[in-house]
Amino acid sequence: MRAMVMDEIAGPLEVREVPEPVAPDGGVVVQVHATGLCKSDWHAWVGHDEIALPHVPGHELAGVVSAVGAGVERWSVGDRVTVPFVEGCGRCEWCLSGNAQVCPDQQQPGFTHWGSFAEYVGLYAADTNLVAVPETVSFEAAASLGCRFATAYRALTGRGGLAAGEWVTVVGAGGVGLSAVMIAKALGAHVVAVDRHKGALDAAAELGADHVLVSDGGDIPAQVHDLTGGGAHVAVDAVGSEQTCADSIMSLRRRGRHVQVGLLPPVGGHPRVPMARVIGWELDVLGSHGMAAADYPGMLALIESGALRPQALIERVVDLQEATGLLPAMDTASPAGMTMIDPRR
Repeated sequence: MRAMVMDEIAGPLEVREVPEPVAPDGGVVVQVHATGLCKSDWHAWVGHDEIALPHVPGHELAGVVSAVGAGVERWSVGDRVTVPFVEGCGRCEWCLSGNAQVCPDQQQPGFTHWGSFAEYVGLYAADTNLVAVPETVSFEAAASLGCRFATAYRALTGRGGLAAGEWVTVVGAGGVGLSAVMIAKALGAHVVAVDRHKGALDAAAELGADHVLVSDGGDIPAQVHDLTGGGAHVAVDAVGSEQTCADSIMSLRRRGRHVQVGLLPPVGGHPRVPMARVIGWELDVLGSHGMAAADYPGMLALIESGALRPQALIERVVDLQEATGLLPAMDTASPAGMTMIDPRR
């Protein structure tokens, strides 16, 4: 099969022929119809995650089951499926309670094993992790759910507890951030979107953000406090830097809830967090790590009803070759939305 292969950390990426995966026991092989280009893939490429070389990145995917391993009961060849980026083991107490996203024995395509920037990908513990994709949902839309859209959905609902009428600050208007804007508006919340790029903020405004702020335009927390009458109830760092984390926390009102979604690479050890404000204002600081397959039905129902439209966030669809140039530039480029890859092109 054709795949995008990484032979060295932060090195050139090459599309070449590699062996097709074999379905593991309890798992499946999926023919990839769509896979998202995500900032998390950049983190792996630059060396922020431990990976074995050579490596195939890619963790947001949707496609059709092409092979089924021993012991799989719920899935057959030809099924339309997607999968969360965390594959739970299916046996531990967290998986059995519906929290596979924190499974201690988890697998992750594109990180712990070869991922979806390829024509085929092997996936583990299929009966726990696969999610059926309705015919009314496109593969591109379904692929966006594996990381960014589902992550934003759970960050706001399962972790942040966002309620109608509340204010939320979304720091970063990339794939996760724009998903959060769309979801927050569907929940009846008010949104302040923050980004350094005008194009991203324009997209956030089109999706319903009540206010947009340029992140290099001054004191973001002070502006949020002015706009919201005392600060946001919920704030999400969808970027992952010391500054964006601090802006998110400092934009909250007293007893607000901060949700950290963007990965925070270490800066001089560990990123500094304004804990004095966290303590003094009794803020909740919450991590959010994707969403388990068990939580997908509610989100898919909203998508099928038209209340949520993840396909509106897709900016472009490219082939594997074009993606080899886009992935290394993800830290500096800021497309207003999501880039999808069709490995069959």
